Amino acid sequence: MSPANSQLAVGDGLVVVDKPQGWTSHQVVGRCRRLLGTKKVGHAGTLDPMATGVLLIGVNRATRLLGHLAGHDKTYTATIRLGQSTVTDDAEGDVVTAPGAAGITADAVSAAVPAFTGVISQVPSSVSAIKVDGKRAYAVVRAGGEVALKAREVTVSRFDVLDVRPVVLAGTDGSLPLLDVDVVVDCTSGTYIRALARDLGATLGCGGHLTALRRTRVGGFGLDLVALDADGLAGEQAPVMIDMAEVARRAFAVVEVGDAQASDIGFGRALELAVPADPTALVHDGRLLALYRPGPDGHALPVAVLA
Repeated sequence: MSPANSQLAVGDGLVVVDKPQGWTSHQVVGRCRRLLGTKKVGHAGTLDPMATGVLLIGVNRATRLLGHLAGHDKTYTATIRLGQSTVTDDAEGDVVTAPGAAGITADAVSAAVPAFTGVISQVPSSVSAIKVDGKRAYAVVRAGGEVALKAREVTVSRFDVLDVRPVVLAGTDGSLPLLDVDVVVDCTSGTYIRALARDLGATLGCGGHLTALRRTRVGGFGLDLVALDADGLAGEQAPVMIDMAEVARRAFAVVEVGDAQASDIGFGRALELAVPADPTALVHDGRLLALYRPGPDGHALPVAVLA
């Protein structure tokens, strides 16, 4: 381990990774462990191997923030192919139906999209990490089984069509008309963009699946904050971390506390303090001490003590 990595091993913070296509989120975590010289590394919200973009990596104490960060709203850009459906609802699965997209116009696509905005009921893709009878749904499907997942409510606040264009697959004569639709989506955590592609295709009567997916934002963390990309993952230089206090300011409501309150926080005590949100970050002297939530009678109760 290099001296630089030895120093970083005792640090705490967040690394924003631009995950390359083909990498699993687990592989990114493993590489960050090596680059940063610490085993205590995790991620906030899995990205499929096919997907690229923002993956939040927590280091040491910042791993305790990951569950809260994973629940933040997200932004994606994606390409939906109309005219084919696949077993996985994306390009990695076998085609199961291919009626083509003849007669589907850009106006028809734009007219269908509003049905998938706002609060919607969405059945997750069968190839997901949701557990069914103790097994991951994707493991059941890839082993040849079938799963029936329950619909869940999600919120899609933006679903904009950027471009619609015809596609001719390589090695074909173009007799199967397909359309590629580029979109941008703002949504709550738990929304499956693959399911949006599947359901848009079903509504248009032609089938649909996802051919490209890029996450551009998780909460207050976007591609402008990337510290590690494909080149960095392949290199040996430890990435720069965002310190815990800055993470808090980008992700949570923040309350500055005094010396006496800081001492009580260290013992995980309830505070006579009104906090605006669950959770609220409590900061003292430039350091993130804890996350607290509103309690009874104007008190604040600890969610995670970090100091």
